Amino acid sequence: MKGFNSDQEIETILKEQRLPDGTIWSLPALLPVSDKDYASLRDNDEIVLRDASGPFAVLKVNHKFTIDSISVGRKIFQTDDISHPGFEKFLRNGNHYVSGEITGVLPYSLPFNERTAFPADTRARFKKIGWKTVAAFQTRNIPHRGHEFLHMRALSETDGLFINPVIGKKKCGDFNDDVIIKSYDMLTSLYYPENRVFVSPLNYEMQYAGPREALQHAIMRKNFGATHFIIGRDHAGVGNYYGPFDAQKNCESFDDLGIEILKFNAVSYCKMCSAVTFSGTCGHDSTHKVEFSGTDVRRMISSGAPENHIMVRKEVFNAVRSFSKPFQD
Repeated sequence: MKGFNSDQEIETILKEQRLPDGTIWSLPALLPVSDKDYASLRDNDEIVLRDASGPFAVLKVNHKFTIDSISVGRKIFQTDDISHPGFEKFLRNGNHYVSGEITGVLPYSLPFNERTAFPADTRARFKKIGWKTVAAFQTRNIPHRGHEFLHMRALSETDGLFINPVIGKKKCGDFNDDVIIKSYDMLTSLYYPENRVFVSPLNYEMQYAGPREALQHAIMRKNFGATHFIIGRDHAGVGNYYGPFDAQKNCESFDDLGIEILKFNAVSYCKMCSAVTFSGTCGHDSTHKVEFSGTDVRRMISSGAPENHIMVRKEVFNAVRSFSKPFQD
């Protein structure tokens, strides 16, 4: 795929999570346009795409179309609840769209440009350092001890770990980009094995589309050269819109995905064992467990609660607290 999806492609994506040619593709890549632009655009027009930072690409229009935003959004997000941040934003895009092929990419400076590695870069890097198996990890949070447990389990099965934190637009209350990067740099430099971890940010806007977005995340990391992809509890979810392991089930349903899913159970700290464990791997009940949750970590820090080193390592906690505004407005 070299551009934005057409209405014909949307049909197969929504129905089968595939493009018409059979390629797995779970979230439509859509370009909304204003009513005025929609009226003036014609097939084969070339338009410049830009954002608040300036122009970044040239698109050749091949089709313009309208959609029923509520119907399409309901299929993407599995809800029509306006409180869902992804669905609400999708409706704000309107009903008018254009499809087409990207014909030119313009010079553009990304946030953390010096840290950003593109798929060609990561594939070359993994080959150079001899990583034949690479586990990728997607995150929009600072690392808690549950994440660390998953990372180490992944490293026990692969040559290297590719931590690919999302930076860019996220919902209100999510961690700011600087906070996420600094906390991961702190954790990996102090506690992770040398030369087996690579951290590079991903400029990407979260959709909070749960199972569909998890599948798209797996496809993206396959393109980066990862052979394995970590999916834990409620991947790409928000609130209670999706089941805790729906994302794992969706990815597992595709035999031709081309990247192995590391399907991990919920993680908790057992006070009796004095250890982080997977749910069901020790004989102690929930009264002895501390559950790990990104939501709980954000709540703990935003409320000014005392440090909880069962949940978050001291050095990570201090790194976050060094920012006066750790959360997005």
